[in-house]
Amino acid sequence: MNLSRKWINPVLDKEFRLRMRTPRSAISLLAYILVLGLIALGFIYITLYLDNQGNQSFNSGAGRMMFYVLSFAQLVLIAFMAPALTAGVISGEREKQTLSMLLTTQQSSSTIILSKLFSSLSFMTLIIVATLPIYSIVFLYGGISLKQLIFIFLFYLFVMLLLGSLGVLFSTIFKRTMVSVIVTYGVGLCIFLLTGLLYLFVMSIVQRNYYSMPSTTGTTYSFVGYILGLNPAGALISLFEPSFSKSAFLLRNGNLNSDAPIQLWQEFVLVYSVVIIGALWISIRRIRPVARRKNNHSKSKNSSVETSVSDHS
Repeated sequence: MNLSRKWINPVLDKEFRLRMRTPRSAISLLAYILVLGLIALGFIYITLYLDNQGNQSFNSGAGRMMFYVLSFAQLVLIAFMAPALTAGVISGEREKQTLSMLLTTQQSSSTIILSKLFSSLSFMTLIIVATLPIYSIVFLYGGISLKQLIFIFLFYLFVMLLLGSLGVLFSTIFKRTMVSVIVTYGVGLCIFLLTGLLYLFVMSIVQRNYYSMPSTTGTTYSFVGYILGLNPAGALISLFEPSFSKSAFLLRNGNLNSDAPIQLWQEFVLVYSVVIIGALWISIRRIRPVARRKNNHSKSKNSSVETSVSDHS
């Protein structure tokens, strides 16, 4: 009992009860698993019957391709669901006029923000873990190791944390939930789509002259790989195939031991870790605007008093 009180504060306890005990949560979990299960069954049907007319068995290569399809499908589903779960956690309290009551409790700003974020992402984590039986179909045919599966799921958690932090940030900044949801989806669209389109555009320009340049001694690479490292899909592919980072950076004059300057997934984690920390820090600072204005007012008042005293002296 003491342990639960130590780790689960009242805000987190309330959010857990509200999110996990509603019929909508069970329906959302069922719908998510059904969608991913239908994608898996559809891939198996296309591979066995449409492509091979039922004459070829489902081998390890097809199992590996099925793992890729499921992973990208799950990444897209996370991109749609994570902002919806977090973009209204603070603005929703403000619209229900309960935020002021929440701020008068003994919970600190960081506790409120982190509890809201953790409770929102806990439901998404439950959904991701619930899809493990679907991924177990891949292990029946081979081609994927348990290490790769663990890395992929850790990558999902990081993407959820990134989108969740942005959702909490905009929910704190904007007063209306609809506005925060739209802005969160807009930023997520830039991360998922705009970075990929920018990479393709810059790659088409650089690739025209890169390989036509006179060869030099030593390994060379292009900067375009750093753009793709900001894209979740590029980082996910680099987890599947580590050699993909070499082709993304247009590695030239390298041998078998040559490697990219940085793996795409490593760049993704490093850059967006800074974004996550910054988003949470701003959210914690902005959740109590009244206190901030009072502090600024008291500082200005003190400075004016000091100025008047110095003038009289």
